[in-house]
Amino acid sequence: MSKLRYAIIGSGMMGQEHIRNIMLLPDTEIVAVSDPDEGMRERAAALSGGARQFADHRALMDAGLADVLVIASPNHTHHDILLDVMPADLPILVEKPLCSTAETSRHILAAAAGRKAPVWVAMEYRYMPPIARMIEEIRAGTIGEARMLTIREHRFPFLHKVGHWNRFAAETGGTLVEKCCHFFDLMRLVTQSEPVRIYASGAQDVNHKDEAYDGRAPDILDNAYVIADFANGMRAMLELCMFSEGSWFQEHVSAMGSAGKIEAFVPGPARFWPGAGERAAKIVISPREPKGPQRRVVEVDPEILAAGDHHGSTFYQHRLFQQMVLDGGQPEVSLEDGLRSVEMGAAAELSARTGQAVEFAEGWRDRQVA
Repeated sequence: MSKLRYAIIGSGMMGQEHIRNIMLLPDTEIVAVSDPDEGMRERAAALSGGARQFADHRALMDAGLADVLVIASPNHTHHDILLDVMPADLPILVEKPLCSTAETSRHILAAAAGRKAPVWVAMEYRYMPPIARMIEEIRAGTIGEARMLTIREHRFPFLHKVGHWNRFAAETGGTLVEKCCHFFDLMRLVTQSEPVRIYASGAQDVNHKDEAYDGRAPDILDNAYVIADFANGMRAMLELCMFSEGSWFQEHVSAMGSAGKIEAFVPGPARFWPGAGERAAKIVISPREPKGPQRRVVEVDPEILAAGDHHGSTFYQHRLFQQMVLDGGQPEVSLEDGLRSVEMGAAAELSARTGQAVEFAEGWRDRQVA
């Protein structure tokens, strides 16, 4: 084929970020966009250079235009859309979370059995250059045997989206699924283990408290602490605050090991920073021996930074996804990885609501976290 033809299902903010990044790749084109919202659909079609528009994803599939599908619709729609499109056996990149609940995510895994074409779950935070570099250093043994992981995100509140779906746990799965599945995925990636226990404390203390939509008040958490114990003895902590727009770095990830510590500092999207000024990411390596910390700035191409809100990671993810589609191979982020991150988020949501730690049964297949 001369160009890899992409169809985008869901053309809101994230769908448009996917379009901008796909268009930076060689030998690609956006041939179709689907969205029930006419305004978003037209905006995405214009951004892509004139892709065909469909109000319904089933009509898009019937047109048979695409080689590859990207699903970036609201969380609670992923399950039904995946069931509709998977029989076509095209490669799929589906946005996180895989589905809004652990139960529907498990159903997708069962429904995908026997498919030949891969499904890649989009976990952009893996591919942020400072975090990717940090993981390389951990794998190389720079900090010795890793024992602890701390992830801190201090950021802006949830943005306004069509239909206000991101204000409600029923549509999103809750903040600790919707937002934090990224971080639970990172925990599993760094620890190379599975959690045995999760405890969370969280609340909706500041954001969206004066909002109402069709008589419904938003019910999503805007801050939380989550502690996870892993089967290999490692432990990890997440600190989330979504009313901290002024933070110089949006994410601060620290891993501590027997020989030292490594930290990754990631700035938030430049468009949300006063003056829209770009800030450099960095990693800091602090060995236990008295050598002093090593600070390394991690550069990202400005054109790639400008294509999205995830510090270049959407581009690097798409480059790997394209390579997989063209050359064969397996997704770096599998359906099972997507399920695990949703299960952890659902467990954290349950713990935050009940005040009780959630214990996981031995073996992932036996888990019954709602």
